Amino acid sequence: MTSFSSIAARLEEQAIELPSWAFGNSGTRFKVFGTPGTPRTPEEKIADAAQVNKYTALSPTVALHIPWDKVDDYTALRTFANDHGVDLGTVNSNTFQDDDYKFGSLTHVDPTIRQKAIDHHFECIDVMDQTGSRDLKIWLADGSNYPGQADIRGRQDRLADSLQKIYDCLGDEQRMVLEYKFFEPAFYHMDVPDWGTSYAQVAALGERALVCLDTGHHAPGTNIEFIVMQLLRLGKLGSFDFNSRFYADDDLIVGAADPFQLFRILYEVVRGGGYGADSGVAFMLDQCHNVEDKVPGQMRSVLNVQEMTARALLVDSDALTAAQDAGDVLGANGILMDAFYTDVRADLAAWRESRGLPADPMAAYAASGYQQKIAEERVGGVQAGWGA
Repeated sequence: MTSFSSIAARLEEQAIELPSWAFGNSGTRFKVFGTPGTPRTPEEKIADAAQVNKYTALSPTVALHIPWDKVDDYTALRTFANDHGVDLGTVNSNTFQDDDYKFGSLTHVDPTIRQKAIDHHFECIDVMDQTGSRDLKIWLADGSNYPGQADIRGRQDRLADSLQKIYDCLGDEQRMVLEYKFFEPAFYHMDVPDWGTSYAQVAALGERALVCLDTGHHAPGTNIEFIVMQLLRLGKLGSFDFNSRFYADDDLIVGAADPFQLFRILYEVVRGGGYGADSGVAFMLDQCHNVEDKVPGQMRSVLNVQEMTARALLVDSDALTAAQDAGDVLGANGILMDAFYTDVRADLAAWRESRGLPADPMAAYAASGYQQKIAEERVGGVQAGWGA
């Protein structure tokens, strides 16, 4: 098996973008719990995200959600982020909260509402121009609940037309990533329910239109690593939204439900050339923290991704290929499992210390007093959360 020392340099390439909204109050459709110290402004969200990067050096960028993170001066917001040691990343659009979008946004039968949704994405591109962001991420709640409710083919045609207008507005260095989700909030059909639909739509647009894969947006039992492989093979995997699920789109800490699945996904990322600064694949989190504190929740997630990335890099690819070519079923499986079962925590702790980072970022953060500090200082105002 490959040694940890031989992969250490590759670990330095890892960057996992944090979502601003993960630092606000969020939860289930039944209840959202408030938490002392929750940010009230985009600046406070960014300050919290910067704490994750301070202790892990894994999360140098923060994704924005418009209009949740709307400000008057995005250049000043970027300067604020830079002063805290991070930069602004992906800009996420939102066409799922206005009453006008009850029956669709980019796919709506009414051209006036459809244009409103397109114009919102033009606004997001303007934000990207000011923040220096590369990626515009689109997730649509569009769909229907009952057979016969909507013309599902006509909606695909309207989606293609809307996406083309948005794509044509992108700058030369900007990209569009189209996310898919197999159900919710629509239950009979979603307009972008799977990777194939997302791929079909973005492939028609151009090389700077790609697929975003959310690890929680699949039916139970789906082989997600196969999808990762296929999108990398086709050159259309643009980004990940990492989270974890037990039942549906749970948005839990990544690796919490099935660490082996996370390992398998990351092995295919490494195997397919999707890992590293030059790969073009953006690693991102998309989670909510309903009962746990937000900052350590995000910290736990990026550390989980780092640990499983290290294990994936430890796979002896030459030995695995030889076993596969020889038809050695158990031998090939054993090579993969040896890497998965390797405990890299002590090696990672020592490696962090060699880079001037705390061996245990979670413990270092807990001892810093930051959580108590923000709970005492952030009194009054409106806490950020879904829709704010």
